[in-house]
Amino acid sequence: MSALDPVTFAVLKGRLEQIADEMDATLYRSAFNPIIAEARDACHGLYHRETGDTLVQGAKGLPIFVGAMAFAVRAVIEHVNRTGDLSPGDVFLFNDPYAGGTHLNDFRLVRPIFRDGALFCWLASVGHWLDIGGNVPGGYNPRAVECFQEGVLIPPVRLYRAGVLQEDIVAILRANSRVPDSNWGDLNGQLNALDLGERRLHALVDEYGEATIETAFEAFSARAEALMREAIRSLPDGVYAYEDYLDNDGIVDERLTIALEVTIDGDAMRLDFSRSSPPCQGPVNIARSTAVAACYVALKHVFTEVPANAGCLRPIAFDIPETTFLGVSAPRPVAGYTETILRMIGVVFGALAKADPARATAGPFGTINALSLSGHRPDGKRWVMFSFFGGGLGGNPASDGLNHANNPISTATMPPAEILEASYPVMFTQWALRPDSAGAGAHRGGVGAVYEVEALSEGGAEVSLLGERGKYPPLGVAGGAPAAANRFVWDGPEGPQEPPFVSKVTGVRIARGGRVRLESPGGGGWGDPMRRAPSAIARDVANGLVSVAAARRDYGVAVDARGAVDEAETARLREGAR
Repeated sequence: MSALDPVTFAVLKGRLEQIADEMDATLYRSAFNPIIAEARDACHGLYHRETGDTLVQGAKGLPIFVGAMAFAVRAVIEHVNRTGDLSPGDVFLFNDPYAGGTHLNDFRLVRPIFRDGALFCWLASVGHWLDIGGNVPGGYNPRAVECFQEGVLIPPVRLYRAGVLQEDIVAILRANSRVPDSNWGDLNGQLNALDLGERRLHALVDEYGEATIETAFEAFSARAEALMREAIRSLPDGVYAYEDYLDNDGIVDERLTIALEVTIDGDAMRLDFSRSSPPCQGPVNIARSTAVAACYVALKHVFTEVPANAGCLRPIAFDIPETTFLGVSAPRPVAGYTETILRMIGVVFGALAKADPARATAGPFGTINALSLSGHRPDGKRWVMFSFFGGGLGGNPASDGLNHANNPISTATMPPAEILEASYPVMFTQWALRPDSAGAGAHRGGVGAVYEVEALSEGGAEVSLLGERGKYPPLGVAGGAPAAANRFVWDGPEGPQEPPFVSKVTGVRIARGGRVRLESPGGGGWGDPMRRAPSAIARDVANGLVSVAAARRDYGVAVDARGAVDEAETARLREGAR
């Protein structure tokens, strides 16, 4: 195949990315479930016909799915190779977290695209369904010790066979959810996205020809590989180690270690996680495909110019052995995968910061705080509210961290309080920034948030939380301080109660009018807090982000509640600190 000229390359790149973007938008606008419709916990893309490698992904899709979806499409390819059966109009469905999935709530739909009777590429869609059975409504079971307690596991099966819907598969899916209508709406949204993607792709190939589009696919991957090699080459050769911890696995109250050694050798990189903790009993294990995807997300944050396709992973080798909780197989529980990949992303940041301190960013809040409330409506039907929440990002060499931000795990946004209140019998009695939650620093971390939710249904609500950072708060760098830890409280019969495992709990019931309160961490601080300008502290105090007491204790700044600085007392405090 001949090389593409730069103009055609740019045009086709934009056109193909637009197809994936339109698929994303189609699902977001048609999904029943706020986690997809509002939070955008979904992804669409185009994948290589033989390898399953990611060729193109939409800009709004979750980055974590870039690496994982390549494994997912590969699982379908392997299934087809075993059966020898593939036809136009087929659609495969599965949620197996050990074969290219992430956790059971994330359902993949994979469709082959044929041209003149030959397989041309694959289109795929993934979205987070609200409930797929299991012991805990919403699927995030912090006490699970096997995947069967997290929900129904579906291997790659044909949802459509040569264009004909397999009603028995739909019946199985509906029978294994507390909210089957929500899942049915999301499924149809994903199918509509695939329909649109196929129409758009055929129109593009008709316009440019198959050979030109295939050349573009190869060029996209080659360019991503070249840019990643160039980025790696910009780092000094050497071995850089970093580690961080999870509070516990929800079953045994002992910390879990994620330990990384990054080896830089010219334009190649090796990520070795072999010193990490062994597989655990609880649901914070992850499969290898998920671990690789987490590394991709971290590297994409560091090397922002590298395109989002499989080519960027070619210069990177991974040591993620099955002897660690980062490379498990069935039936190890994996519902809390988000907490583990967040810590993986953090340790990649930490190790690369040692290679290049100019890139050092303090730790982000590092937990999605997967909160589920569920109960019964007056007509007896179940309702399940699942949501995740924000916190502060870490300070960096250029600025303070963002307040109340999304995690670096994805582009997913928090569902608005108004949408959750309209969809479920709950009321948010507080949704506010959390003062003094940011790590102090010359550039402080962003502050976390406070969320308080009241149950309005007659029978109250069942509550579960699967979170992290209750014991090990986000770390500061370059002399910055750690942020505040995560905190969860609910109204019990005898007053406020907190989880015995700090960040994980299930089986909690609150009465009608009862409340749960979540206080998320801020981000770690960057640099010596005593170097932060008193005027910046005064502004933080006036805005309610830092208390008068914390300004004095953490920054050596004497300031009143209105933000007026006592310069003489501040000089005395800072001199004493030095």
